[in-house]
Amino acid sequence: MADIYIVGRFLGKNALAAVGSTGSINLLFFYFVYSFSFGASLIISRFFGAGNMAGVRKSFAVNIVICACLAIILTGLSVLCVRRLLEFMNTPEEILDDAYSYIVIVLCGMPFLLLFNMLSNVIRAVGDSRSPLYFLVISCVLNIVLDVVFIRNFLLGVRGLAYATLISQLAAGLLCIVYIVKKLPVLHLTREDWKFSPTDIMEHLKLALPIGFQGSIISIGFIAVSFFLNRLGVAAVAAFTAGSRIDSTAAVLLQSVGTAMATYTAQNYGANQPERIRRGILQVSIIACAYSVIIAILFFFFGRSLSAQFLQGASPGTLDMSHSYLIINSSFYILLSMLFIFRSSLQGMGDSLSPTIAGIMELVMRVFAAIVFSRIAGFTGLCFAGPLAWFGSLIPLVISYKFKMKKIM
Repeated sequence: MADIYIVGRFLGKNALAAVGSTGSINLLFFYFVYSFSFGASLIISRFFGAGNMAGVRKSFAVNIVICACLAIILTGLSVLCVRRLLEFMNTPEEILDDAYSYIVIVLCGMPFLLLFNMLSNVIRAVGDSRSPLYFLVISCVLNIVLDVVFIRNFLLGVRGLAYATLISQLAAGLLCIVYIVKKLPVLHLTREDWKFSPTDIMEHLKLALPIGFQGSIISIGFIAVSFFLNRLGVAAVAAFTAGSRIDSTAAVLLQSVGTAMATYTAQNYGANQPERIRRGILQVSIIACAYSVIIAILFFFFGRSLSAQFLQGASPGTLDMSHSYLIINSSFYILLSMLFIFRSSLQGMGDSLSPTIAGIMELVMRVFAAIVFSRIAGFTGLCFAGPLAWFGSLIPLVISYKFKMKKIM
């Protein structure tokens, strides 16, 4: 969100649209990295919940090896394909070069992204959710400072944003390493911990890969939306970018609740405490729904003013489009909160099939809305792609959750 604010203020609407046009590509790789490392860490949570510290350390070693290999593969593939992907998505010609300059640098930092996500998920898996938050705050502040320095002092344009992202992600990863070395002896690896078998690797991949692909499936839907959004012109892309960044920032708490429930559920599943799982899901659902209602009210009354902070000098029509996006999406946040909670809880209990089916449903619904609704209602139709996708995804998750709880209670 800080990137978009600074770009909108200092570089103008075209630069804002250039960065925004790369959002779906960025999400494609980010969600895979985040989801994959998150899935792999759930095995650590189970070992930790069962009190098996030797299993925790061996699983950590497996995580390191898998994520290192993944970083090399993803970086190479993403850098090779990104230009063609931007062109395929109908990125407007006047912003194409800036969009490519920004996203190719960000994708070169894939190893740094994987480093932080892998280590922060591992730290949370052993019961510490506060420290990764502190490191992320430091990284965020550093990112904002570097954004301003690189744009205003070094005149690097959108490339400055990308460099700032890389440096801040590396800083967060290094902080995690220092913290593990100094404060978490349970994660101090010995030579014995590195003696794992191909079976150990496959056990992690069986859970991590489906969860990673779920994230990618969801992101493909965003690419479909971008394909039709780019046809509406730079103003629509800028409005959608501002609205989606505000929207995604507001939804971070809901996503974080889901992440917390996955770790919580995995630990209690490993400790054979199904009643705690049921009670935890109920309690966190109440919190998430209350938050959803509050944010929807705030966006209804103040969403246009928020959009104006990112769209400096934009026309009233552009501001109206961004405000509409915020109102439509936030009106369905309760669906989104339930989606995060049920999907993550099922993943914590070792169910990778149901969330994958839900991800496919989400993709189908998002693409359907992009194709059909955009032709009927233009920009407003595209705004309904998210809520429709959440509804479709939630159906198999609720059914699977009921069957799973009946089985383990």
